[in-house]
Amino acid sequence: MKNLLLFLLFILSIISISCTDDQTSYVSIPSEKIAIGKSIFFDSDLSNPIGQACASCHSPEKAFSDPNNNSITVGANGTSFGSRNAPSLSYNVFSPKRYYNTVDETFIGGIFLDGRSESLQEQFIHPMLNPLEMNNSSASEVASKIRNASYYSTLTGVYGQPNSDEILLSYVADALSKFQKSSEVNSFTSKFDYVSRGLLQYTDDEKNGLTIFKEKGKCAQCHILDGDENTGKVLFTDFSYDNIGVPRNATNPFYSQPTSVNPLGTNFVDLGIGAITKQPQHNGKFKVPTLRNIAITSPYFHNGSFKTLKEVIHFYNVRDLKTGEFAGPELNQNVNNDELGDLKLTPKEELQLEKFLETLTDHYRK
Repeated sequence: MKNLLLFLLFILSIISISCTDDQTSYVSIPSEKIAIGKSIFFDSDLSNPIGQACASCHSPEKAFSDPNNNSITVGANGTSFGSRNAPSLSYNVFSPKRYYNTVDETFIGGIFLDGRSESLQEQFIHPMLNPLEMNNSSASEVASKIRNASYYSTLTGVYGQPNSDEILLSYVADALSKFQKSSEVNSFTSKFDYVSRGLLQYTDDEKNGLTIFKEKGKCAQCHILDGDENTGKVLFTDFSYDNIGVPRNATNPFYSQPTSVNPLGTNFVDLGIGAITKQPQHNGKFKVPTLRNIAITSPYFHNGSFKTLKEVIHFYNVRDLKTGEFAGPELNQNVNNDELGDLKLTPKEELQLEKFLETLTDHYRK
């Protein structure tokens, strides 16, 4: 109970001391803070045992998702696994603070797939202390490692000398959030962006795929094409929550974790944001992800159960037709039956939709 209280006090201090607003435009971030945040992000000495950095699970080569396209990423100790796929960090960092939309009856925003963190600053400590991830025993242990890091003098030169672990970690949280909101993480350099600026043109298949995306495929109902109010750019998500009927991943290593970690074994069911809000009407719902870089961030969905983008599109198209290709939902509750499941796309239209989604990959080169 004492450790829990200390952790809660730490979280409150992170939120109150934090030196930035989550809605800061990425183009106005001081470069020295980005550089510090990048150093922290790639620091593999911050785990227990050392060897795992933030970048170990969120690699730049894969749009800051798992570098090896693992369904579930192994923890720092080499044997522990959580229950979820490591999502791409790119563009999701623009998610607003979580709130409830009474009109659409859905939560909006928050950080992580279940929205459990209110801000980027508060988010960073979760993987640091999670025994299934970076496995540090306390916030003080993380602070001690930061003090021994090569970039510590640079950090204090920018932020000042901290007089407590809490203040030091608020500096770390701020720097990490600055890096995550930088153009290096969110470059907006896809073919879609260049076409939008009139610099390139789509192929016929890509153009038809965009039309399917907006109309017959119903994708744009959640992966919206409106410009974000803070960046002015299309983020391809409305940051809402949905249960789309994803099947369980039978090979999820979390099922075989010790009972101290997963007492339910193979009977474990991920409730998503419902577990956070304690509201059954939201069980099984996860935050709608950005589709930017979707072609290189497999596997897909919260449990990494789908290996290819082609498979995902086909699932959206025929989920409700009982073709025998897909198992039933991991949680058959609150499933979205309105915007997917029987889209009546032809095989050619599925392919064209995939071709359009491939235009959302950053660092496009002809």
